[in-house]
Amino acid sequence: MKSADNTFSVATPEESSGFLLWQVTSLWQREIRKALEQYGLTHSQFVLMASIHWLVLHHQEVTQVVLSAHTKIDPMTTSTVLRTLQQKGLINREEHSTDTRAKTVVLTEEGKKMVKKAVVTVEKFDADFFSVLGNKANLFNKNLTALLQQSKDGE
Repeated sequence: MKSADNTFSVATPEESSGFLLWQVTSLWQREIRKALEQYGLTHSQFVLMASIHWLVLHHQEVTQVVLSAHTKIDPMTTSTVLRTLQQKGLINREEHSTDTRAKTVVLTEEGKKMVKKAVVTVEKFDADFFSVLGNKANLFNKNLTALLQQSKDGE
């Protein structure tokens, strides 16, 4: 039944892209949190560790600024999470080879072992979670990339 109050431009919640994205994101984050519990990692910790590993494998020097840009996690949160990972013995911060103000971030051997296992868990979870999209997964990813690019263009 339609309300006389026309506050909303949509007739049903399913017509609101933002609301649907929020619901899917909440569900996905809740389930990914459960998947990462066995490693004692928060999702932010995992994302930063996986990004460190990815960037190193792709021969990029990893600094806090690079990580923040790569993950879209704000610099202050990145710093806080990295501090926690360092306290857990999963990363080290080392002197940058050319910039005295910057530190490079590297995984410890323990951190490498953990992130490799956690990536397998997260990739399996993602494959299962997004399997409902079937052959439309690539289109979904392209659409998400377009949304991210739009955000980049507005900076």
